[in-house]
Amino acid sequence: MPVMAPLFTIQDGFTYEVTRKIAEGGMGIVYEAAQLGARGFRKRVALKTIRERFARQKMFMDNFIGEAKLVADLIHTNIVQTYHLGEADGLCFITMEYINGVNLEQFRRQLESKGRQLPKEMAVFIASRIARGLAYAHAKRGPDGKPLGIVHRDVNPKNVMIAFEGDVKLTDFGVAKARGYLTDREGEVAVGKPAYMSPEQADFRVTDKRSDLFSTGVVLLELLLGHNPFRGGSSEESRRNVIEKPLPPFQAMDPRIDDDLARILAKALERDPLRRYQSADDLRDDLEWNIYHKGLGPTNETLGRYMRELFGQIPPEAINGARGSTKLLENTARTRAGRRGRGSRGLSAA
Repeated sequence: MPVMAPLFTIQDGFTYEVTRKIAEGGMGIVYEAAQLGARGFRKRVALKTIRERFARQKMFMDNFIGEAKLVADLIHTNIVQTYHLGEADGLCFITMEYINGVNLEQFRRQLESKGRQLPKEMAVFIASRIARGLAYAHAKRGPDGKPLGIVHRDVNPKNVMIAFEGDVKLTDFGVAKARGYLTDREGEVAVGKPAYMSPEQADFRVTDKRSDLFSTGVVLLELLLGHNPFRGGSSEESRRNVIEKPLPPFQAMDPRIDDDLARILAKALERDPLRRYQSADDLRDDLEWNIYHKGLGPTNETLGRYMRELFGQIPPEAINGARGSTKLLENTARTRAGRRGRGSRGLSAA
């Protein structure tokens, strides 16, 4: 396999050959790189850097370093893993797991460009994997055994990666709240993407893990409807919509939404946190019951095949003729029929 010529090289005890820019935002840039080792060892990784103007500001640097330290111990199949915090020539960077895929926003745009609607079961499957990652992060404890109180605060399509193999991974804990790791000005500043904030977040109030569950509900609703009904023409309008705009009639807008899924969406999108899902575990269990209670439903492999066909990596006939295809979602699960009712909630494929 040919090796791409590096754009530049970073050395900080490890050697990284940076090969291309993956994405960039207002505060930083993410690159693809190869981590080099002895006897020709090469590992494909992603490097997250902070822009120079922010690197000179103590609060930004403290939070960048805090993010790396926080996520270093978040080891879960539905969270992008962090390997290393490095510094070379005044440049701080985070070495992360490289995901061969796209983020959820790119995924949705590809669907739109091809005039396709994501199968309902696939949308619920993706949301259930986000909930799995959140459940793990929310329950994480520090070295002292005390809960870290992690709240992601920025669950939105750009921060959810889907690999071409079908893995769904939550990323970017840069504005997360966690005990002892990041500077927090909650109540003074609203962080996150306005159209995906919880009402309490949009209203500059203190948040907890239930805020992330509202955001997950918004992401699921967008996957089903093809658009985010809370998105306004400005950040202020989006925040106002999140706080006061009536919820859309889910089933009238998408007849595929059954009564059970409508109930899940309504509960995830409750404006009162006391009436919302109280934990990501509960949301995950209900989502997985919805797609697996008949014993069959989508898997990572199903999503991976769908992804590769959508982006032209395999021909459509390979999907349509395969056992477990998106046309035959009912035949793709690993769980077995016969386990019915709410007593078997949470049973799922990997």
